[in-house]
Amino acid sequence: MGTMGLHRIKLLLLFTFTGVCTAQNDITLSVFTVTSKSMTVQWSGHSGASSYKITATPKNSPEQPVFAQFSGNTVMGSVNSLSPNTVYTMQLEAMDNALNVLSSAETVETTAPDVPSIDQAYSKTSNSITVEFARVSGATSYILRAESKTGDFFLEMAVTDSPGTVVGLQPYTDYILSVMSVNSGGRSQPSYPIEARTVIIAPKLNTSSASNDSILVTWPPVEHAILYKLIMIREGSSTRLVLNTTDTTVKFDNLESGTSYCIKGMAWDAEGRIGDDLTVCQITRPQTPDVTHVQVTPGRSLGIAVYWMMVQGATSYMGLTSNGQNCSTKDSYCYILPQECGQNHSVYVIAYNEAGPSSPSQPAAYITYPCPTENIWVEEPTAGNCSVVWENVPLVDYYVAFIKRDDGTEKSCNTTKTTCQFFCMCGYTYLTSVFPYNQAGTSLFAHVLNYTTIPCCPQDVTVKLVSTETLEVMWSPVKGAELYETTAAHTNNVLHCNDTSPVCALSDLSCNTPYSVTVTPCSELRGCNNTCTPHKHETAPCAPEILDMTQTTNSTYRVLITTPNSPSTNYTITATGRYDKYLCQSINNSCEFTQLPCGSIYEVIAVATTAVGKSLPGYSKTLETGPCCPSTVNVTQVTQAMTNVTWSPGTGARSYIATLRSPRGEAKCHTLDSHCLMGCITCGTNYSVYMDAISSTGHKSLCQYQGFSTSACCPTGVKLYRRTNNSLRVYWRSSSPQAYNHTVELYGTGANYTCFAATGSMYCDIQEGTCGDVYRVVVAPVEKYGVKVTFCLPRTYSVPCPGSNAGMVISRRRRSVK
Repeated sequence: MGTMGLHRIKLLLLFTFTGVCTAQNDITLSVFTVTSKSMTVQWSGHSGASSYKITATPKNSPEQPVFAQFSGNTVMGSVNSLSPNTVYTMQLEAMDNALNVLSSAETVETTAPDVPSIDQAYSKTSNSITVEFARVSGATSYILRAESKTGDFFLEMAVTDSPGTVVGLQPYTDYILSVMSVNSGGRSQPSYPIEARTVIIAPKLNTSSASNDSILVTWPPVEHAILYKLIMIREGSSTRLVLNTTDTTVKFDNLESGTSYCIKGMAWDAEGRIGDDLTVCQITRPQTPDVTHVQVTPGRSLGIAVYWMMVQGATSYMGLTSNGQNCSTKDSYCYILPQECGQNHSVYVIAYNEAGPSSPSQPAAYITYPCPTENIWVEEPTAGNCSVVWENVPLVDYYVAFIKRDDGTEKSCNTTKTTCQFFCMCGYTYLTSVFPYNQAGTSLFAHVLNYTTIPCCPQDVTVKLVSTETLEVMWSPVKGAELYETTAAHTNNVLHCNDTSPVCALSDLSCNTPYSVTVTPCSELRGCNNTCTPHKHETAPCAPEILDMTQTTNSTYRVLITTPNSPSTNYTITATGRYDKYLCQSINNSCEFTQLPCGSIYEVIAVATTAVGKSLPGYSKTLETGPCCPSTVNVTQVTQAMTNVTWSPGTGARSYIATLRSPRGEAKCHTLDSHCLMGCITCGTNYSVYMDAISSTGHKSLCQYQGFSTSACCPTGVKLYRRTNNSLRVYWRSSSPQAYNHTVELYGTGANYTCFAATGSMYCDIQEGTCGDVYRVVVAPVEKYGVKVTFCLPRTYSVPCPGSNAGMVISRRRRSVK
């Protein structure tokens, strides 16, 4: 605890036996504060203790121990009369009324060093006070304490030795100062205090130089100052100029120009103490430079070069002309660009440094080159007779005109007039320039005039058709032509092609159109030669378009096209399939393809042809021929009212419609397969067989095949009678419109019988062998070639023995058909 910290030692309680068993207890001892002459310790109470004894025994010292005794209800006490900077063993003993030690504890601590004494305190700067004090044995450092008299300021600062300085103080302020010594044990008591006052601040000097031989120094008044002292030293000199004043403004005269002076300022207070000092440096303005030479500079840009003598202390220079131009530099010369031509001006120079500018130098006069001619033109009153003409330029003694032809030929003309004649040829470009001269020389540049005579027409123009609607025009270059304008004219429509090359492509022309093509050479200055002869040429025919395609027969197709060209145009229509190609030519708007195979797809394109060439192909259209009819169709009767139709696949066909047609009606089926089961047919009827082959796009081919006849109709009303002569008669009614032979079959349990009835007969007699049998009777017509109809249903009869002449049907069932 305290600035030196707490040193705690936990000790085991020592106890003695007094005949009564006592509990073992711990006691804790710690140092609370340490000074040079005393230590204050704190301990934890011990139950049963009536007093405490503290003994301070010096270690490594022959001095006698010091002790102090306290009552049993005390837990803190001090031991005085100790030696400074000495290591002590502090022992605490808890005792009962009989002075028996119940418990004890000890710790080791060092006393602080002795209290130092202050020799003197003084202030050298306005924010600090320096304290000189006597060093103390055993002290490792010292603490300086500064307090204001009013108590509103307190500052402690550690130092290692004497003297020590306290900083961070206010100027011209009284402070109470003391010193404490420090070691590992703590700090000593403060020394006897001493009072001291900080000095005043230095004046804040402001300097300036209004001329090249003076410096003005000003500053705001310093509080508590009664006198000011200024010390001025020239740079590079050891001579000092000292001035004491009560004013706040001082001017130093008769100084060297362009020279730096350092000025130190300080102030005294009423006690005669000098305060802080502040040094500022100021340079005087430079001396006025002298202009030595002014020269007009050669080159493409007119300017002047100004030269002068450099002066001491100048960091830069500025040259200024009478027309307001200037230049800045650190050297002894500079260039002022640009200058106006034909002018008479003057220039002066000013030197600069940190203090400001010098006085301007005496002006130096100069004159510039003459201005170039501004307006030049060429007159050609007659072909080949040219004159270069220009406007008069002021302040010019004479002119030199240069005329140079583009093949390198050059001519010059020296004159005091404003015109010069020369011979000019057709198709050439002439470069003309005029230079004026005066006493300063010639202008730095001259305007160049390009004059080109009118170009000639090209003589070897060729016009060629390179595509259906593009004409390529070619010719040899002609002298003087900068641009060629090629036109293709047709009635009021004119197309232009402008290029610098002797070739032109006139594109996007109208097809099947005659054009008048003219090549016109042009120059930028003289314009175009519009007297050149035109050339005639026709474009390729227009592309025909397919209007319609119709099928006239199974293998013939007619194509209808547009005819946008002249009547003498030939048209070629091409039908291109996957493996074959067909051509059709015509001079009118239609053309027929014959023998096109079925089930094929063709791309049909039309092209027009004239003596000029071929047109572009027209837009193609797709021609799909009808699907092929199946090569074989088979019709098989399955039952009396149902047939099975089968056929071979047809090329190009995706679906089929099979039709059996008769005057009594028709039967149809629509399928994707190559077979079809068809019902609702009539027996004993001749049918026509048709097949519609349909493509995936809906194209349909109608196919007709050999007719088909259904089998004869089975008889109805079949009856079985037993006759008196033991014979059986089978009777029926015919359902067929035609008369057929019939066969009668009886299948009994005992015997089977068969009889044949002639055409037109409606019964058949069978001699029965036995009576009372059950018969299955089948009556079927017999067609041509003895083919029996197999679809007739059997009927079952039970034939009784004599006594009844009518058969009785006892059952009936459908016969299975294989």
